[in-house]
Amino acid sequence: MADEQLESTRLALREAMAQGERAAELARLLAAAEARLAEAEGATAELRGLQDRLDETEERLQKVQAAEEKLRRDLAEQRYQAEVAKWKLSSVQVARWSRLGDAIRTGKSNPVRLARGLRGAAKPAKRPAAPKRQPVPQRAAGKPVPGASFQATTSTRTIGGASVKLKPFRVPTGPNTRPHLTVAVVAEPHAEALLRYEWRQSTGFTPKDFARVLSAEVPHLLLVESVTTGPWAEELAGAGEGLRALLAWCAERGIRTVFWHTGGEVAAFSAAASLFEHIVTALPRSVGAWGTALASCEPEPGRRTPSLGLLPFAVQPRVHNPLPLAGDRFDRVLTLDELLPPHLSYPDVLTSYRWPRAVDCPAGTEPWRMAELAACGTPIVASRAATPDQPAEPLPLGTTPDTGSEARRAHAALRQAYAAGTMSQKIDDLLGVVGLPSARPTLNISVIMIDRGDLDHTLAQVVPQKGVIQLVLLSDAEDALKRAREAMPSGVEVVVRPGDPELTTGTMLNRALDLCQGDLVAVMDAQDLYGEHYLADLSRAFLFTTADVVGKAAYYAHLRDVAATVLRQPSAEYSYLPEVAGATLLARRAVLRGIGFADVSEGWDEVLMRQCRTDGVKVFSADRFGYVRMRDRDRWLLGSAQLIDYGPPQPHAMA
Repeated sequence: MADEQLESTRLALREAMAQGERAAELARLLAAAEARLAEAEGATAELRGLQDRLDETEERLQKVQAAEEKLRRDLAEQRYQAEVAKWKLSSVQVARWSRLGDAIRTGKSNPVRLARGLRGAAKPAKRPAAPKRQPVPQRAAGKPVPGASFQATTSTRTIGGASVKLKPFRVPTGPNTRPHLTVAVVAEPHAEALLRYEWRQSTGFTPKDFARVLSAEVPHLLLVESVTTGPWAEELAGAGEGLRALLAWCAERGIRTVFWHTGGEVAAFSAAASLFEHIVTALPRSVGAWGTALASCEPEPGRRTPSLGLLPFAVQPRVHNPLPLAGDRFDRVLTLDELLPPHLSYPDVLTSYRWPRAVDCPAGTEPWRMAELAACGTPIVASRAATPDQPAEPLPLGTTPDTGSEARRAHAALRQAYAAGTMSQKIDDLLGVVGLPSARPTLNISVIMIDRGDLDHTLAQVVPQKGVIQLVLLSDAEDALKRAREAMPSGVEVVVRPGDPELTTGTMLNRALDLCQGDLVAVMDAQDLYGEHYLADLSRAFLFTTADVVGKAAYYAHLRDVAATVLRQPSAEYSYLPEVAGATLLARRAVLRGIGFADVSEGWDEVLMRQCRTDGVKVFSADRFGYVRMRDRDRWLLGSAQLIDYGPPQPHAMA
């Protein structure tokens, strides 16, 4: 019995001690909570004081702004009253009685001068117009201009010790190709220029603030270049904690991650790159080294080995295009070192690309550099033969760019640079690999042609064209539908309608337009000649301009009666103009439907261009190549255009 009581006492004592420990712990926690509460109350009081000071500051700011606004109104009123006073004085000075008094006063001692003065004073004088109140000037906004930080800053170049001033190329701020995608990007200026038009792009975040910056619009994808400068360079060099935190933040939200190797040794970035889901490289020669590096390193627990692919540099149409600088090109062939000194930022590089007559690129020049130069329409002089990766051929130095073979070769090099794949096409491949939608606007074309009695010639003009999804043919030939379907490539829809002699050309074009389904609509004239690259070259302008109508104001023409080939308006290439030739019309279908064709047979294109000017529709004139206007005779054209040659037009017009 005594043992049981003793054991019971021991248990009660242990329980009491445990309760005492819990009470002590609760007391400690309570004390800590009270301390935090006191600290929070202090912070609240401090915040309340800051809020009061902020309210007071905002009130003072409002008063200052109100005073500034009043001063601005008073200044505008004083300027207006000063203009009124000047007007009243001028009105008095031109009044007839005032001029008579001046004539009498100045000619009282000279009868001849008096008579002359009275005669002049008797003539009516135009009174000055009364001034009008001008709107009060508004205070300049303090917000930065979008894209202003990515504009050219250097307007002079030094060649042979002489300084040359040029107008910088304005880098466009948009639009982007895939507005449905948001991508967080860590990249250097060159790569950023290639990517910034492909999606909504978030940049400028650092290892310290990425969570706050990216939370404002959570991205679908994180793309990190192998940068060697900036706040992320150290993180990439050692797979730092900031990079790991960024990737963990992305993993929690299901954000895909891609590492883009564009330069530097593979070993320097392999540790950081292995933390990403995907690795792509811009350097095909580094694929083997990346495969070896990934095979030799074990992925961290919970991670799988990244996939490996290619994302080479490619032409970005928004910035690599033949839009010229203001003024003529610098009439010299420059070396690559003269053209691109090391101090230039990438926006300044885009200006230099468009500046010289031609560029002498040495052997070993990076293929992407050659492609960017070619895409800007600059002839390339090279001492080596062209390769599939490098779009330029050796060019003779003695030809004139405007009329010789140099211009045709430059145009062919531009086409080849784009044909090798634009950045938009490369991004399509990347998004397919990472599993994101790559949908973007298309440039499918419907072609309208009116057969003029020679169906074989009509079809021969449209059959080689690329990008055509539909042919709307107006023809009276009995077997027109059968012959057109046999001639056109598979997949191209053929619609044939008979012509109506009672209808005007404009009315027939309107009826054909109602049948069109392509994003773009081309009107081609069956009596003219079109090269096989005509539509592909023309539609390219929609990638780098804001125009809704594209055509040619500069073009070749051939007059059969004198066998003469002429060039009309050679200076009208790559520019926004009031009008283009109707037989070269390529327009957005929705815009063209909104304007419509006038109910006339002659001059329907002139009426259309006039309506474009009235409605504010932008019209762009592309290159001079790929089209020849064929006429038996045209004295006006012969007298207004530049004579090129007596002979066939194809060697000059078909680049």
